Amino acid sequence: MKTKGKRFIQSAFLLLMTTLLVTNSARANDKVSYRLKWLRNVSVVGALYAETNGLFEKAGLDVQVKPGGPERDAIREIELGHADFGTASADQVLRARTKGSPVVVIAQLFQVNPLQWMYRPEDMKIDSLADLNGKTIGVTFGGNDETIMRTLLAEAGFNDRDVKLFSVRYDYTPFYQRQVQLWPVYRNAQGPIITAQLNKEGETTAFFNPADFGVKFVANSVVTHSRILAEKPELVQRFLDALLAGWEQALDSKNEKEVLAILQKYDPDTPTSIQEQQLKITRELIQPNPSIAIGAIDEKSWEQTQQIMYDQKLLPQKIDLKEILK
Repeated sequence: MKTKGKRFIQSAFLLLMTTLLVTNSARANDKVSYRLKWLRNVSVVGALYAETNGLFEKAGLDVQVKPGGPERDAIREIELGHADFGTASADQVLRARTKGSPVVVIAQLFQVNPLQWMYRPEDMKIDSLADLNGKTIGVTFGGNDETIMRTLLAEAGFNDRDVKLFSVRYDYTPFYQRQVQLWPVYRNAQGPIITAQLNKEGETTAFFNPADFGVKFVANSVVTHSRILAEKPELVQRFLDALLAGWEQALDSKNEKEVLAILQKYDPDTPTSIQEQQLKITRELIQPNPSIAIGAIDEKSWEQTQQIMYDQKLLPQKIDLKEILK
């Protein structure tokens, strides 16, 4: 009886220890939330890959990846404590900081801004900014594409009489019907889709990239609360390492088949053939130069972005970028 009792106690002790280990292991994963800027498509493929392949869990994190969209404001959610991390464009960050927001930038995802203008090369050519003269150009009034285009027009010495700015909506009909000659698109998202549609009609496409004409306006970056960075730097580093590892592996051509399967899961309405093109272009935008690490912050481009916004009176004053770029 004593032996049986001893064995029972040992078994119970082992069961208790196992339960505690499992419980502690589960508790070891810090819960955080990450608000994307876009819906789940190629523009957030790095986060999707990290989530699908358990890279966050391997870093001891339980990350809730929340899709974005036009009605989602990652910075506002971070300010309110509804999100720990988020993705935001540079203009959003700069505007927020001038209003006292505690948001800081911990990584820059796109080295080349995906926002570009599509046009038909058979109808026009753009070798210099002077070639924009007399053109009808689509912009989203109040959006950063308007900011970028007005900067380009100022560089060319143009005013509103030299070009016609057309108010862009979600309907691409004005571009298809040639009412508008240059239409803003995200090069890696809508670009391949519209190109395929025009190719069916025997038409070709080209893209006007502001960076080719000296205007580098920073796009999406990863942001967090300055308090989180100060109080939990190790957690921030684990999150960032896992996220950037997701981007690195998602953009590796060796993983393309798996990545396309992930994209099809979240974006089934886009044909795989189009997603292949989207992925290829995204690689070029995220890491145009292999010597530059994915997520590296381009301080000079941030300086130019701030100067552009200040010159156009979109910022009341300049701010110290060292306080933002971490």
